[in-house]
Amino acid sequence: MSGTRIAVIGGGPRGMMVLERLVARLAEHPGPLDVGLLLIDAVEPGAGQVYRTDQPDWFLMNTVAGQCSAYSGEPDGGPARAGAGPSFGQWWQSVGDYPGPDAYAPRRQYGRYLRSVLATVRAALPPGVRLRCVTARVDDVVRVADRYRIALAGGERLDVDRVVLTTGHSRNAPAGRERELAGFARARPRLTYIQGQSAADMPLDDIAPASHTGVIGLGLSFYDVMAALTLGRGGRFAERADGTLAYHPSGAEPVIVAGSRSGMPLPARGRNQKPPRYSYRPALFTPDRVRAHAPRGPLDFKGDVFPWLRAEIELVHHGTALRRDLGDDVARQFHAHVVAAAERGTPDVTAAAERFGLRSPSALDLDALARPFAHRAFTGPADFGRALRAEIERDLAHAAEGNVDSPLKAALDVMRDTRWVIRDLVDFSGLTARSQREDFLGWYVPRASFLAAGPPRVRLRQVLALVECGLLRVVGPATRFDTDPAAGRFLVSSPQVPRSAVEVTTLIDARVPEPDLRRDLSPLTARLRGRGVWASYVNGVGGEVYDTGGVAVTRSPFHPVDGAGVADDGLYVLGIPTEHTRWFMQVGSSRPGMWSDFVHDADAIAAHALRAVTRAGTPPARTPELVGPGGEATGERSPERQAG
Repeated sequence: MSGTRIAVIGGGPRGMMVLERLVARLAEHPGPLDVGLLLIDAVEPGAGQVYRTDQPDWFLMNTVAGQCSAYSGEPDGGPARAGAGPSFGQWWQSVGDYPGPDAYAPRRQYGRYLRSVLATVRAALPPGVRLRCVTARVDDVVRVADRYRIALAGGERLDVDRVVLTTGHSRNAPAGRERELAGFARARPRLTYIQGQSAADMPLDDIAPASHTGVIGLGLSFYDVMAALTLGRGGRFAERADGTLAYHPSGAEPVIVAGSRSGMPLPARGRNQKPPRYSYRPALFTPDRVRAHAPRGPLDFKGDVFPWLRAEIELVHHGTALRRDLGDDVARQFHAHVVAAAERGTPDVTAAAERFGLRSPSALDLDALARPFAHRAFTGPADFGRALRAEIERDLAHAAEGNVDSPLKAALDVMRDTRWVIRDLVDFSGLTARSQREDFLGWYVPRASFLAAGPPRVRLRQVLALVECGLLRVVGPATRFDTDPAAGRFLVSSPQVPRSAVEVTTLIDARVPEPDLRRDLSPLTARLRGRGVWASYVNGVGGEVYDTGGVAVTRSPFHPVDGAGVADDGLYVLGIPTEHTRWFMQVGSSRPGMWSDFVHDADAIAAHALRAVTRAGTPPARTPELVGPGGEATGERSPERQAG
């Protein structure tokens, strides 16, 4: 291999895993080597934007420290290097002040870990391999003869043989209601509208103390905004004798007025009871079983997929309750009975639980869990406030039981632990166009995001403390964020809560923007889109199609496919830009020692980038890509995936 140069654009967790696998594979190459690697990131190579190391400690991860690793292999007794290194928890323990494997780390602490991985990989590069890290924005990637020219914002040009794009989150052009709210604020100097993005990048310091500040959304980004406007203003939480939290304000805080469709802050993750290498193995919800009971062709999510996922959720839900109430033997018998019944079709898990002695079992209703106040009317803010407190306290009680011992939290963890099954079934036009748009993205994904991706328990306890002291007001369900031209203010209200309307001078969109190639404001994305190098993936043919907004790519190793169906074999696109072509691309780590899709995908790209150049010694080719039904690009599949 001589004079090969490979660039990874996007230096966060995805880019780091690609780099790690490139170096691990090069270390096994017999040589001699002459390889130049580039890691380019606009914010901080190694950590990326989300985990950059200059952000405050109050921005937390929502995965426990012991379950994260940025290495593709565990320590093996030799020196740490690409392919074998400490997990995040092991590294944190080695540098001191480690709170334990079940702690939720500040995001910048994970960024420090990622930077340590980068330093370790760099220090152990094989002979003949060079690594350059570049902190700069990439404005364009252009094919020039048999190579690619990378244009940096500062004017530098870099010529390489392969380019891996793991560019992560970006900002979208406002559309619809967002555009109206932003325009209303622009015309009124006393108002501020802050578009959705990472809270660490929002201009929150400009918000005046004691001002009323509206927040759209009660998801994970809401908690970041809440922390920045309280802990970030010098306030502190203190534990009382009864275990609840009290908030002691600094006097610099604004009053937060928040709401969402549900009116309920994102529920807490269950207290972790699972070891770092835990891997849930589904008994009912497997790709083979779903496909065996479904017709050929694209699936219908509600008809073909969800019944088996629901059965798996109920198997854990009722099995956990039986183990708690009647013991392990009964729970094992119940499990075996349901699995045997599944050979004949989707089993009635709730009826089976009743036969095995569970008293008055009921199936979980995802709609009711995700919208707890949907069909309720309240007499006013105080009435809703009591209902909200009761709902949060119930959730905290379930979370305190743990993600193994709480029937509810153990069952909802199934939605996290079987994401790999869903990806196998839905990626690359696995669903019909209608079902992907309506049943999956429109119905299931919002409920799964609400129920299975929550924050640590402390965040819900902080919500209660802030509501109690008057610095946080959740207005109610089906929240409206309106404009009041006469008053020159935004207006936040709930139609289910009389007298809930509150005027605010700042409105923050705390929803994570949906990845959408068509609206992405990144100069790099705009140029690739404008030249047709990146095209939006379209699911379906004929009269029923869904333009997803995700970058169209082949199957592994994920070459971009242009509008004419041509794949560029020298480019690779991985992660968030391909969301909706594939699903749940925002993963930022793998479990220690386990090759999840996060590692498999990176390794497949590394293998192709290195194998193609080594084997052929020729430039990458632009070859017609075979396109299957529904616009699905056929190509090499990923290696066999493991759960976890």
